[in-house]
Amino acid sequence: MIKPRTQGSPLQPFPGPGPFPGPGPFPGPGPRPVPRRPGEPGPGPDHPGPARPAQNPAMAPVRIWLDPRGWPESLYERLLDRRIVMVHGNLDGDAATRLCAQLLTLDAEGTAPIRLEMQNLTAELPAALSVMGILDVVRGPVTACAGGRIGGPALGILAACRRRQAYPNALFVLSEPQVGFDGTVTALASREEQARVMLDDLFGRIAEVTGREADQVRADARRNRLLRVPEAIEYGLVEGHASARGLPGLPGLARPARQGDGGGGDGAPDPGDDQPGGDRHRDGEHD
Repeated sequence: MIKPRTQGSPLQPFPGPGPFPGPGPFPGPGPRPVPRRPGEPGPGPDHPGPARPAQNPAMAPVRIWLDPRGWPESLYERLLDRRIVMVHGNLDGDAATRLCAQLLTLDAEGTAPIRLEMQNLTAELPAALSVMGILDVVRGPVTACAGGRIGGPALGILAACRRRQAYPNALFVLSEPQVGFDGTVTALASREEQARVMLDDLFGRIAEVTGREADQVRADARRNRLLRVPEAIEYGLVEGHASARGLPGLPGLARPARQGDGGGGDGAPDPGDDQPGGDRHRDGEHD
């Protein structure tokens, strides 16, 4: 049992948040005042307080600049307006669907040339065959410009394009795709047969554009044959080097056409095709 105090001041509740009452060493929240010596002037306009130490540049906060416009999407849209499609990395089923959608959209807008930029591209076998099927039905001529390392089933996408050119740093690897199966014995046998049919389509397409036998292409793929640009041209995988195009309004970049350039160079639209759907002035609005 608690009895009230009979002597002294009665019990007082503990004070809530805020400065402690009465004088004391803790006048309240905030920095504690620095004691001054007798005769020392206090801080003011004429006598500012002690300077704060300079901040270490290594500890300065990092500011991340964000582009509200979403520059990757806007950049790809600008390329699509010029009928240029970028594909890079590993082409799986989802990426192949997006690529096919872009190609079909450009095909619906007209029959002007399309440039397919292939940069450091690998692909899964079913995904590559899906893109190859779309390239077979696109009405406009498709020019593939290969750069970096292009290997495996991605070579089938290159072979499905009407024109094939390579940048100086391109490297082509003829190799068999890696596939994995899981399931019952019957399912494994069925999937193995499906993979064999898809491989026949892949190597048959490469053999068709290179003018070689399918068995030779298959043998080169089994030993992972490496082809640089001159060797790829001799092999028939690409037709030549990607040539530069003169850009209007930028002095020093235009160059006269060399013999063997084939006029168009990289297959991109001519200056008359700069506007989206510029070919509609030639084939009408029925496209």
